[in-house]
Amino acid sequence: MKKIISFLSIIVFLSGISYGQDDPAAMEAWMKYMTPGPMHEMLSKMAGDWKTVMTMKGQGGQEMKSEGTAKFEMIMGGRYLKSTFKSDMMGIPMEGMGIDAYDNAKKEFISVWIDNMGTGVTVLKGNLDQDTKTLTYYGTTVDPASGEDSKIKSVTKIIDENNHKFEMYSVMPDGSEVLMFEMDYTRIK
Repeated sequence: MKKIISFLSIIVFLSGISYGQDDPAAMEAWMKYMTPGPMHEMLSKMAGDWKTVMTMKGQGGQEMKSEGTAKFEMIMGGRYLKSTFKSDMMGIPMEGMGIDAYDNAKKEFISVWIDNMGTGVTVLKGNLDQDTKTLTYYGTTVDPASGEDSKIKSVTKIIDENNHKFEMYSVMPDGSEVLMFEMDYTRIK
């Protein structure tokens, strides 16, 4: 069944291209959609190897810190930023992988994340505040205790080319936000 769906997707894609060849405006729109631009260039500046320090606040306010590493690389001709992450969370080895994109047509960033601390996929969408060099995403992730989706927010502050700060928040039903953890990234030179 997957092969049939993949084959049908290719046919639809190719018919769209052939349609675009007969319609210059459609072909121009498709070319703009597929061409990496300034937002992709901004993502590419994150490429490299990073040291991470994650800080989580436990009950009672004590902080738990863990160190890790991250690798960021541009893939598919500079269209997507792939990240891989390794750390240790409370004595448990953790690894994760993400894909970050900028959709030229929708004018928004999209982030997809998976890790070995669950079996679901987290999808977030957001925008860049160019003045503060801050990417803010909103999305959902599953709450394993209830099986229901819970709202989350992530914020990436680009301090400079060698330092970033990442924050993950739980968004409560009343709209308030609770910081779950923060992570400092320092480029490995």
